[in-house]
Amino acid sequence: MKAKALKAKVTKRGLIVPKSLLAEAEEVEIRKENHRIIISPISKTDPILNLGKNPVKCGLPDGSEDHDRYLYGSRP
Repeated sequence: MKAKALKAKVTKRGLIVPKSLLAEAEEVEIRKENHRIIISPISKTDPILNLGKNPVKCGLPDGSEDHDRYLYGSRP
């Protein structure tokens, strides 16, 4: 289902995007890509902070200590 398009007037200062299109976003990233202007909400928290919150159990008791050996077969 295609979303309904809106029209907006571009002024000397730019364009005003209706808040209703931005949902709960407090900050957005604006970029030009393939002749389109893309507006994407920026997450309030950095996703990298979620790394390790739900680790996978794989039977390796010391994965971080010997990660090179597990990945490459030897230590540097």
